[in-house]
Amino acid sequence: MNTILIARYLQYLRKSHHHTQEELANKLDITRQSVSKWETGAAFPDIGSLLELSRLYGITINDILEPAIPPQRITDFEQITTIPESDLKKILQTISDQFDTDCLAVALMGASPAANSLCAKLLPEIDLAAAQHRIGRVRIERVQEMQAQIVSMINLQAAEQD
Repeated sequence: MNTILIARYLQYLRKSHHHTQEELANKLDITRQSVSKWETGAAFPDIGSLLELSRLYGITINDILEPAIPPQRITDFEQITTIPESDLKKILQTISDQFDTDCLAVALMGASPAANSLCAKLLPEIDLAAAQHRIGRVRIERVQEMQAQIVSMINLQAAEQD
């Protein structure tokens, strides 16, 4: 469970249903600050709030906790190489601000040399090779999980821009 992805998804759901934080807070009988904390990842909705959110948005609690972001831009991690470099650099910087470096390094462990060199080129301030060496071996499921989360973040950013 990635709390940053969930936080971004909660914000996306609120905005796509044309609610302000204040309006959503009033509907849920909570404070606006609680909504803000959910959307920044500083706090997590309790089970009652998750139930109310699922009813309000017409989705399941599981849909909130494991967001299945529809492909807006890419369907597979390797497709990051098809995104224009200037766009990808902004996306990767946003992702690296929200995920730690290890998440990106793990995702790249299962990626092609082209994807690895492109990310290294676009994020020269991050030593991805050193991070991968420090992390060592990881299970393929962890690599796939990180890749899926990054694909979801890219698609969520694209959905937010629409």
